[in-house]
Amino acid sequence: MNPVHQFKGCDLFALNVFLSVAAHRSFRAAGRELDITASAVSHSIKTLEQRLAVRLLNRTTRSMSLTDAGERLAVKLRPSLSSLTQALQEVDEFQHTPSGTIRINSSEGAVRLVLRPLLARFVRMYPQVHLDIVCDGRLGDVVADGFDAGIRLFEAVPQDMISVRVGGPVRFAAVASPSYLAARGRPAVPQDLHQHDCIRFRFESGALYRWEFARHGVEESIDVKGPITLTDQPLMVDAAIEGIGIAFVPDHLALEALRDGRLERVLDEWCPAYPGLCLYYPGHRHVSGALRALIDMVRDGAS
Repeated sequence: MNPVHQFKGCDLFALNVFLSVAAHRSFRAAGRELDITASAVSHSIKTLEQRLAVRLLNRTTRSMSLTDAGERLAVKLRPSLSSLTQALQEVDEFQHTPSGTIRINSSEGAVRLVLRPLLARFVRMYPQVHLDIVCDGRLGDVVADGFDAGIRLFEAVPQDMISVRVGGPVRFAAVASPSYLAARGRPAVPQDLHQHDCIRFRFESGALYRWEFARHGVEESIDVKGPITLTDQPLMVDAAIEGIGIAFVPDHLALEALRDGRLERVLDEWCPAYPGLCLYYPGHRHVSGALRALIDMVRDGAS
């Protein structure tokens, strides 16, 4: 008999029943998993064997095992049915309103830049979606930690992830108040920072951030010192405004204070731009309709 015709005679449910029996080695256990009776499982297996003209199971009153043909069919069938199920789920989602929970891992600054501008619009458009946003600066493993996606700088995104660029390049700024600069002078090169009071930043991991500068291919990494160490970058800006010292923060956090004169830039030519932020997610995992809706909104907002 033509194998194609054989397959047409074996519906997907019968094949799924066979895989459940192969996994549990029990008609009763397979029936519980599939919510059918043990006799229905037995009938399905018997019909499948008749259509394929081959025995798939060795059955006795005390035990059950797969025949060689059954083992081979199970090994080949598992990934195929898994792929088919995933494909049907993806198509099915086009018929339904996005729903469920999306867990996002990001730094607080990235949330403010990427998600804050669209949160209200997203919630109004997709009322059945719950956003669970965790602000965490440790750059953990989103898959291992149970997140659907994360947001971080492009250069820090793991290579096995799919990333969506959001926003333009990110630039850091070294800033200080006019009163501090009048009293202490302006650093001309990054090494001059060793003679200045600097407002340091500590990651949630506990590590201190080394200030990174670059100019004409020359890179400098400075382990600054100062009277205060913070884990909150907006608070670093406030501390600089108060004249405590020089802060090194993402440019956008200091723009308002720079415009109204409360802060001034220093070492500006040593502060290059870096590739911007990305929303990223594992490529091997099925993307739910809810996450796809968020990705599309983030992408539209970045364009």
